[in-house]
Amino acid sequence: QVQLVESGGGMAQAGGSLRLSCDAFGNIIHINVMSWDRQAPGKERELVAAHTRVGTTNYSDSAKGRFTISRDDNKNTVYLEMNSLKPEDTGVYYCAATGLTVHPGNFVPGQYWGQGTQVTVSS
Repeated sequence: QVQLVESGGGMAQAGGSLRLSCDAFGNIIHINVMSWDRQAPGKERELVAAHTRVGTTNYSDSAKGRFTISRDDNKNTVYLEMNSLKPEDTGVYYCAATGLTVHPGNFVPGQYWGQGTQVTVSS
């Protein structure tokens, strides 16, 4: 069974930084795409950043130039470094893993989500 656990959320002032981490557990060999979504109060969940196993990254317009997604495939961990934070970055950040291969070599389609971590940015 695959489980994702986020950490690193909290409170920050505008202009500050936070670093989110997400660990994936569950006899995983590799993960095709690891990503971060955000759900702001009263809004739908939206993609913030994604990182493929081959190294391709993708960012939302609001995240470009301020956020950096990275991953450590030895640890099945994905990070989101958030700089120059703005109040509109406030929300619950969810980690996702898509397209997993688990021991002994089975491909598991679909997407797994973490429980979310709250980020609050004050002005």
